[in-house]
Amino acid sequence: MTTVRRTPWPAGTERALGTPLQPSVVYGAESPDALDALYEGRAEGFTYAREGHPNAAVLGAKINAMEGCTDGIVTGSGMAAVTLALLALAKSGDHVLGGNQLYGRSLRLFSDELPRLGIAASTVDATDAGAVAAALRPETRAILIEVVSNPGLRIADLDAIAELAKARGIALIVDNTFTTPRAIHPFEHGADVVLHSVTKLMAGHSDVTLGWAAARDTVLAERMRVLAVTMGLTPSPFDCWLAERGLYTFDLRYDRAEENARALADMLAETQGVRRVLYPGRPDHPDAGRARQLLGARTGNMVTFDVDDSRAAANALVRAAEGLAFAPTLGDVATTLSHPATSSHRALSPEARRALGIGEGTFRVSVGVEPFEIIGETFARAVSAARGAG
Repeated sequence: MTTVRRTPWPAGTERALGTPLQPSVVYGAESPDALDALYEGRAEGFTYAREGHPNAAVLGAKINAMEGCTDGIVTGSGMAAVTLALLALAKSGDHVLGGNQLYGRSLRLFSDELPRLGIAASTVDATDAGAVAAALRPETRAILIEVVSNPGLRIADLDAIAELAKARGIALIVDNTFTTPRAIHPFEHGADVVLHSVTKLMAGHSDVTLGWAAARDTVLAERMRVLAVTMGLTPSPFDCWLAERGLYTFDLRYDRAEENARALADMLAETQGVRRVLYPGRPDHPDAGRARQLLGARTGNMVTFDVDDSRAAANALVRAAEGLAFAPTLGDVATTLSHPATSSHRALSPEARRALGIGEGTFRVSVGVEPFEIIGETFARAVSAARGAG
């Protein structure tokens, strides 16, 4: 009878240049004493993939270095990172406050899921530190903001909110997905927790679903680690492996996409049929001064613009943008186009969307690295089609 046994990894003195992909769920130990040492932190290694695996450790270490911290946790998605941070800080009876232009699913978490767990949640204009102060309660435990909001591209009053949170003993959580460490390091501005949807610009190729979160305080960092393990917010080794590969070209991709975004914003501002352009690098942006203060020249790859406020115009624009991916995502190596009213913010009522400046004619562009001539020609054609349908 043939018996198939597990064999050890081939021994050698060489080291692989590329990071190996390690999909194993289970890791063997030499003895009960050795397993105790692993669980008690007296030895380094892995036991069970839900509690950590090599590919997550390698990716996490790279993002830690980018953000200037040591205790980051890789999660299965960006929303897993958001949820982890909030649940590590708040319990039933507490209150959390968020910016009113957060990512659509973050807003859904605030409006539906946190209250179901007994955590009161409300939102406020994060560009106005005075409004944030007025919205705080004695039971407020955390404030969640994005440096650059989605999809309005408004700039949070980060420094003032950080001072306010510190004075009140409230944790400040900063979602750095849009801006990334290439543009800003929120820990240097007083953030207590920083998080990312690694799915987006960091991984950069629309083939990964991952998140990352880190806390400045070591006690909170350990609480987040234990909670992530307990709730099973584990990332896929394969996704971690792909994301790590993406990080090697991150700076190059970000810089090229940012250059293209500046050019696209300027072009759209001069294009007949475009009603509004929002880009933090333009002087007509409502938060241009704060963008310069916080981000300097790093104004990102995201552009939001409006055409005629009708579904007919929106449909015509998308259909005419041949060769451009229409998708509810951002951060791909190529340019993608999204329509917040039918994607990221579809769960909100039309009235709630309009209060955030989102109409039927609002589009968000994640600008990619293609030659700008291709991008410019595509948007000129698409806006012309929308103008004819409006």
